[in-house]
Amino acid sequence: MRKTIMTVLAALAATELMAIQGTISTETDSKTGDIKWQPRAKTYLLTYKKGKTDLQMEFPLADVANLDIPKPATYDKAVAMVEGGQGAAAIAPLTKIVTEYRMLKWDKPAGRYLAMAYIAANQPQKALETCQSIINEDKDAAWSGDLAAAYWQALLKLGKTSQLEGLLKKAASSGSRQASAAALNMRGDIIVAGGNESPDSLKTALRDGYLRVALMYVDPECSRERAEGMLKAAQCFEKLGQVARAERLRAQAKAL
Repeated sequence: MRKTIMTVLAALAATELMAIQGTISTETDSKTGDIKWQPRAKTYLLTYKKGKTDLQMEFPLADVANLDIPKPATYDKAVAMVEGGQGAAAIAPLTKIVTEYRMLKWDKPAGRYLAMAYIAANQPQKALETCQSIINEDKDAAWSGDLAAAYWQALLKLGKTSQLEGLLKKAASSGSRQASAAALNMRGDIIVAGGNESPDSLKTALRDGYLRVALMYVDPECSRERAEGMLKAAQCFEKLGQVARAERLRAQAKAL
């Protein structure tokens, strides 16, 4: 019995969320110190110094206007691994970021690339679980922001089309240009997958998805989605035998 209790306590200690140095801002104030997310209370606990004394303040999630958290040291290298086709090597550092930075700005960008690494490794269920663990804390992450597109890919791979359609409709009607652009790219992916990459499905995906993003979403905030749309359009054109057009789109995407 004693061994069981010690094991449970060790597990709880291992899952306790860390405090990360950063600045938390509300509409009226900002404070810098060690910030820790408290999932049960849905609050941030800030520990900061006043003279030699450690003080603590709690900030309800609804009151927080901005979190300024430095980028994790391993983030850029891990992202480069995923983008360079070495996602397996990035799983450990990205998992560490997702765990340690839960609700501290970097969990969603890291979660996006961790899910992409799992999808590339043909492990969509792992990708789904990664995304869902983050969405459990922030429901909006299912249809907007850094994580959404990777979550949608996992749903598509697992055949959860009804759930996916509902999220795409929410993104398209949200008023967010970025979310709308991401939804159109995903719409193209659905068309291509449903048509087994037939010429007709590739042309429809270009018309109703990728090219709409490339041509209509020129806002700076949509540059990532626009580049993604261009690269996916390039893949379609290449499969349709229009290699020169594909190369032009890749060059344009790289320049964004």
